[in-house]
Amino acid sequence: MSSPVYTKIADELRKNIQDRVYSIGERLPPEIQLSERFGVNRHTLRRAISLLRNEGLVRVDRGRGTFVASIPIRYPIGKRVRYNKALKAQGQIPSTKTIRCLEIPANETIAEELQLNFGDGVALIERLGLADKQPISICTSYFPLQRFPDILQQMEGRKSISKLLREVYNCDHLRKSTRVSARPIKPDDARLLQVPLNQPILLVESMNVDREGKAIEYGVTRFRGDRMELVVENDLSE
Repeated sequence: MSSPVYTKIADELRKNIQDRVYSIGERLPPEIQLSERFGVNRHTLRRAISLLRNEGLVRVDRGRGTFVASIPIRYPIGKRVRYNKALKAQGQIPSTKTIRCLEIPANETIAEELQLNFGDGVALIERLGLADKQPISICTSYFPLQRFPDILQQMEGRKSISKLLREVYNCDHLRKSTRVSARPIKPDDARLLQVPLNQPILLVESMNVDREGKAIEYGVTRFRGDRMELVVENDLSE
């Protein structure tokens, strides 16, 4: 007894994905093209796509198409900030693109988190994080200019904030607290992360301190929920 047509289509598309005819994050051809390729109607094609979707090989973004899915990237959240190290350990090539760097007055939230007065100057550094050139996060970091008066100039051409703080300011970079929640995505973030507006994100608010426990960075990071898996690590040394 021969297999149903839709399972044969799924088998061929699965092989295409395994052979990297379609790479991770790449959109498959539109339904009409795939239907013509296999000589079937759209109903049959959708049954094949449904099989691959149930296997976790593809994801369907409403209004955008069908994309090759990827295994979530595990990002450990512990005492140290190890974003690049975590990606490299999983065979990903990390990179960043600076979105904006500017001085702003601290609002109530930023002032409270950084232990400043309302209106004190802070440096805002916002960057797009990528893994193998695919966007996975947007991180907005706030630093007190009283502590780091020239951090915006020092940041030019640098990739690692932790390395900058260590080399220029002789300041360690330790995670004091992390708050994680699921949120609707904002239009600007959806555009940068290349996801639909109906896809939620993981919002991570972090407070980083120096070795004396003084606040040095308040961060708000938006992670793609379909690409990232956050793992909380306990410090067993304490």
